[in-house]
Amino acid sequence: MDQKLLVSIESKKRELDKYRPLNPAIVQKLREQFALEWTYNSNAIEGNTLTLHETEIVLTHGITIGGKSVNEHLEAINHREGIVYIEQMIQKKVEISEEVIKKLHYLVLKSINDEEAGYYRRHNVRIVGAHLIPAQAIKIADKMEMLIAWYQANKYQIPVALLAAQMHYRLVCIHPFIDGNGRVSRLLMNMILMAYGYPPAIILHVDRRKYYRVLNEANMGNETPFENFIGRAIERSLIIYLQSAKPDLSAREGLISLKEAAAYCPYSPEYLAFLARSGKISAVKMNKTWVTTREAVEEYSLLQTRKREPSSC
Repeated sequence: MDQKLLVSIESKKRELDKYRPLNPAIVQKLREQFALEWTYNSNAIEGNTLTLHETEIVLTHGITIGGKSVNEHLEAINHREGIVYIEQMIQKKVEISEEVIKKLHYLVLKSINDEEAGYYRRHNVRIVGAHLIPAQAIKIADKMEMLIAWYQANKYQIPVALLAAQMHYRLVCIHPFIDGNGRVSRLLMNMILMAYGYPPAIILHVDRRKYYRVLNEANMGNETPFENFIGRAIERSLIIYLQSAKPDLSAREGLISLKEAAAYCPYSPEYLAFLARSGKISAVKMNKTWVTTREAVEEYSLLQTRKREPSSC
């Protein structure tokens, strides 16, 4: 991870610690907001078509969304249970172990694939489009034991942000489960961050292509882009928490309102709000107001322009 980014992350974490204990009402609101965004984005990355708003309806009101599959509903409910489990384990000061990781997987896949939920895969697999051959099924138990040993040896030796990113990547490389590896890896990453007092890092669905690209770069031997990608997600969450503790922070961090963002693209603030709610632009909700960055709206605009351009073939 780039040193400049790491310094920025650790500086923001120290600043956040100065405001602790945070107002309980603010903490609860942030917890609910992050759980929703985390669940929506993590599932959307894996192909779940529930929107952010639909995910909120399912989790908050238990209402079934027409046109969506049973599994998509279960994925939202299960992921939320995974978050609750993480919070419970942190509160009880339970160490990360193979049992904890298997339990996370069980929660992610229960009622979707009960035969595989909570068990290491029994067959060899290949990841389509990835420059990586996952561990052979017969070697998974040994690889997972080595992963936990690596974590124990490094948890006090390397920065927390790097530790979390590496555990995410190493678990994905082993690919111990037949399905749900991405969601479990992101849950595990955030269990580490939260145990050390960091807010959870949310990998946005809008950044899905970039996420897979940096994972592939790591598979080819260059792990820094992936570590930096995770580092920026960690920094984003810290900014949100700091903004709640110190409301004037957003202006200093380059976050702008959707009304301000409309000046940098051909879209109205109302349409940008739609894009934000549906996860199509990188945006976060702060005190009931959506904020984004100039870079995010310009990147979206450029992508749409390219899609409209006629093919040269």
